[in-house]
Amino acid sequence: MANYQTLLYYCYSPIEHAEQFADDHLNFCKSLNLVGRIIVADEGLNGTVSGSAESCKAYMEAIHADPRFAKTEFKIDEVPEPSFIKMHCRYKPEIVHSGLRDPKIIDPNKQTGKHLEPKDFMAMKDDADVVILDVRSNYEHSVGRFKNAITLDIENFREFPEKVKELEQFKGKKILTYCTGGIKCEKASALLLKEGFEDVYQLHGGIIKYGKEAGGKDFEGKCYVFDNRVTVDVNSINPEVISTCKNCGKTTSKMINCANPVCNEHFTQCDECGWEMDGCCSDACKTHPRKREYDGTGYYVKVPQPVNIEKISKRKHKKTIKN
Repeated sequence: MANYQTLLYYCYSPIEHAEQFADDHLNFCKSLNLVGRIIVADEGLNGTVSGSAESCKAYMEAIHADPRFAKTEFKIDEVPEPSFIKMHCRYKPEIVHSGLRDPKIIDPNKQTGKHLEPKDFMAMKDDADVVILDVRSNYEHSVGRFKNAITLDIENFREFPEKVKELEQFKGKKILTYCTGGIKCEKASALLLKEGFEDVYQLHGGIIKYGKEAGGKDFEGKCYVFDNRVTVDVNSINPEVISTCKNCGKTTSKMINCANPVCNEHFTQCDECGWEMDGCCSDACKTHPRKREYDGTGYYVKVPQPVNIEKISKRKHKKTIKN
């Protein structure tokens, strides 16, 4: 029986003194005994937190009570144990790294693709004039993606702007973008519009909400998530495993991080190869002196670092002077 909840959310809303906010917000989360990972930027919040139902309720109420974040939509999963071990809350230049930081060029609060609710997305996705576009990275769509979706060869979302030119052939089509929870689509769809794509949509709430409200129909494989669950099931209608073990080629949905921290590759590996390779992607990584101990999960805890407000402020000040 689930005794805990995991909350996935984001909100594009300007935050003044965001560095200080990150520090204060970390203490607030700890006071609620929450664990998770939150990114704070001048443009807003992006987080996944986990804890008791009471703690999660208190957190959501606090976020909604702040006028800046009143529109935040939470995706709630019932889980048997917290989905993180520690609490991280860090300040970064963007809440999702895209390189599209200038609100004069891309501003999700002013223009994005049309938001489609899960059932509307499901009804529209198979139309002849529609292209389904996965805006996630390789390691994410390798373990799960929508049937017939276009995927891009990118290791990180910051590479997405460079790939837009490869989509020119679809300019006369309706472009349906999707990602895990919706956050990447906010900037991806806005960029597509800026680059001349006229009919752009995005799956509101992402794959996670689609699984909850549309049964996950035609999403093949599992959905990669950024916590110690690594992947989650979303398709309860016509599920299918599409990923294979990197080492032996056997069908498997298990995704791990390489036990060699220098490599740290995200990849799929069956249990048998996991134990044989000691959680590594290659023999070279298996013999690396810094190899971490493999416990069968392939998930490794990052040690949280305190927010260095003074250092970040100096860096921003120098950038302002250069500009």
